[in-house]
Amino acid sequence: GTIDPKIVTAWLLLAVLTGAISWDVITWWFGLPTSSSHALVGGLIGAGVVKGGWGVVQIAGVSKIAYFIVLSPVIGFFAAIGLVLLTVRIAMRYSRSTSDHAFRRLQLVSAALYSLGHGTNDAQKTMGIIAALLFAQGLLGSTFYVPFYVILLAGTAMGLGTYFGGWRIVRTMGMKITKLHPFGGFSAETAAASTLFATASLGIPVSTTHTIAGAIMGVGSTRRLSAVRWGVARRIVYAWVLTIPAAAAIAGLSYYVLSLAGLS
Repeated sequence: GTIDPKIVTAWLLLAVLTGAISWDVITWWFGLPTSSSHALVGGLIGAGVVKGGWGVVQIAGVSKIAYFIVLSPVIGFFAAIGLVLLTVRIAMRYSRSTSDHAFRRLQLVSAALYSLGHGTNDAQKTMGIIAALLFAQGLLGSTFYVPFYVILLAGTAMGLGTYFGGWRIVRTMGMKITKLHPFGGFSAETAAASTLFATASLGIPVSTTHTIAGAIMGVGSTRRLSAVRWGVARRIVYAWVLTIPAAAAIAGLSYYVLSLAGLS
């Protein structure tokens, strides 16, 4: 957990979502991939502290999240390097056109696996927030569970958001960090998917964005370090570092305004 669940109310969750969504929109506008998961964590901390003080923050849970903020892109980076070295050895046995054609087809599989990993990680948090709101309002009875319509709603929202609004981020990830060939894209997606499945099985809320960005940087660095546009990478890292405090500040301010209006 991030904060004491006893203080969670519908108005607190509204402030949390305001903080997380506001930061996501800001970074989306600048084409910077950040973690919605960590924005939610920041929102919970910010709104929770304003409501109940620092004592409501569960240090053990926040520490685990902070640890994997750093570790997940590192895992993705080195896993991608290992996969690139393997796929290059396979690709060298065939002509460039043959290997590119094969890895383009394999990318359909690796992209699907990454999308599944994305769902097992990010969609869980969305469903958790919605279900927590329903439970806080007494709409789930005495037992906490995630209704099927919430699962359907979360999956649909993620799909539509990616399809209609994700192109700024797609452009950054696909073209601005480094130039990706089919075997490189396959390696990055497979490395990121493997990392996401492993952390999801351990119940650790890592960032799909951090993981795939680290994997893409790993792929680029196998050619040469200068193949990675480190200026773009640096901007992405700055956005990562600012995500939790920025979302916390917006959520905290939102809850403070709600409390002044007598809605807390």
